[in-house]
Amino acid sequence: MPRLRLGDWVNNAVIFLTHHFAWLFDAISSVVSGMYDGVNAVLSAPSPLLMAGILAVLAFWLRGLTAAVLAFLGFALVDSVQQWGAAMQSLSLVLVATVITIVIAVPVGIAAARRKGVSAAVRPVLDFMQTMPAFVYLIPGIIFFGLGTVPGVIATIVFAMPPGVRMTELGIRQVDGELVEAAEAFGTTPRDTLLRVQLPLALPTIMAGVNQVIMLALSMVVIAGMVGAGGLGAQVFTAISQVNVGLGFEGGICVVILAMYLDRMTGALGSRVSPVGRRALAKAASASPRTSQVLRYRPSTAVATVGVVVLALVAGGVGIWGGNGDGAPKVSAADNIGKGKTINLGYISWDEGIASSFLWKEILEERGYKVNAKTYDVGALYTGMADGNVDFQTDSWLPTTHAQYWKKYGKDLTDLGSWYGPTSEEISVPSYVKDVHSLADLKGKASEFNGQIIGIEPGAGEMSIIKNKVLPAYGLDKEYTLTTGSTPGMLAELQRDYAQKKPVAVVLWSPHWAYDKYSLTKLKDPMGAFGTGDHIHTLGAKDFPSKFPAVAGWLKNFHMSEKDLTSLEASIQDAGQGNEQQGVRDWLKKHPGLVDQLAPVKGAAAKAASA
Repeated sequence: MPRLRLGDWVNNAVIFLTHHFAWLFDAISSVVSGMYDGVNAVLSAPSPLLMAGILAVLAFWLRGLTAAVLAFLGFALVDSVQQWGAAMQSLSLVLVATVITIVIAVPVGIAAARRKGVSAAVRPVLDFMQTMPAFVYLIPGIIFFGLGTVPGVIATIVFAMPPGVRMTELGIRQVDGELVEAAEAFGTTPRDTLLRVQLPLALPTIMAGVNQVIMLALSMVVIAGMVGAGGLGAQVFTAISQVNVGLGFEGGICVVILAMYLDRMTGALGSRVSPVGRRALAKAASASPRTSQVLRYRPSTAVATVGVVVLALVAGGVGIWGGNGDGAPKVSAADNIGKGKTINLGYISWDEGIASSFLWKEILEERGYKVNAKTYDVGALYTGMADGNVDFQTDSWLPTTHAQYWKKYGKDLTDLGSWYGPTSEEISVPSYVKDVHSLADLKGKASEFNGQIIGIEPGAGEMSIIKNKVLPAYGLDKEYTLTTGSTPGMLAELQRDYAQKKPVAVVLWSPHWAYDKYSLTKLKDPMGAFGTGDHIHTLGAKDFPSKFPAVAGWLKNFHMSEKDLTSLEASIQDAGQGNEQQGVRDWLKKHPGLVDQLAPVKGAAAKAASA
């Protein structure tokens, strides 16, 4: 049967939409980003414990004293693991996506409940939206809206929409038909029947749908961290990339706390706003013993509002609204080359990428620039630079590992030169595996390794080289299967087999921290199938040199030795997760004068003045 070019048709449709409706996507992006910035500014303005108090007051109003205490303790835990800023970013994303989703879903659900034709047309669309893998929604999101919070919100809206529509339709259809007939018999208009009969009675079911929308939105927001949406998703994505169990647990427990809070509060809100729910609450309160009534006590809306306002005024009174908590260094007039200009720095969560990126973040901030540093997946990072949403990154492995990305996006990028190299790519085995020192030694020993070479992401350039060049060159393609997966998966497999002293062959590269943690043998490549090795390049957007000539000049002259790079990585590791920039500052104290060497002020000032 001939191949159906469905993917090509979709690509052509996306290209058409991108070229002809860019104005629409820009308008949507402006609205969504404006909503997110406003919500995030409100949630991030008070100090963490004061904001936790405000959220606890809301819990007190909706569920009672016990819920308020647990809410405060939960958010205090989020602050104690230094995830407060990320948690508020995720909460902002969830709230914005939920509001937009409800505004769309409820009217569609109402229309589907009142007209069978609409219901029949909407149902397969909802099935498609609900069953499509969540990661797929990120691809058009990046293409249409670039990187950052907007594609994350849009993908979240699409993913979370179905339960909102379905539950609204179900709630209205479940309203007793005799009540509707009675309302119509008394001359009630269809509009009043909907607003005064159907919606109030369907409200518990609709609120259950809202609850599901929020839960799905929160799960998708975590996934959206891969495209620079930030928040807890970025923390979890970083933990996966680095196989950092501690960071993953901290990010995960914060997601759980947010999910439990939102789940309980939306459930209680449904009881508060529904007439049926209010009657049930009043009946339960009157029937409960006096001691239980104390715990069940919920302040009135006026009292809760006063509590929130008082806490807000306290926050403003002690001068903690809108504080500058980024820890950016103070810049003297002579060193202020950037004058507050914003630079978007992207990085991959590889050790050398983190080290070099936060080094330059610190250097540029000492020169008066404002630097937004975000972690991305490799493909998303190159797409962002090509679109101009990311200004530069310092971890491009060329000419081999990232060759496919350079081939696709190179015409829209600027190569600012190599700062480290050469690197190497290899297949490695534990040193306890005897008589295996080169790739040729793997021949005839597939049974010892279960016929597998444990690989990484299928899109990685090294995987393509091993599959198409290395294995055929040594006659291993018939004996071994190159498994695809992820770098964390490969490292986890290495850790398990190494602990049990089992033979295992894994795809690795140098520099990599695995060689410090484990005793490994890099298999020699006498035939040179891997090539001569990569250099690590700094790449920028096409217009980066013209927008930031001084910075481009500094980056072109940037170089690091292996000794300096590994010591910088060690300093960042010692500082701990989330304190990367402090690790850089500690390292710079041991290298006085390095900032002036890497970013000389006189040359920069002259260059900036002539631009």
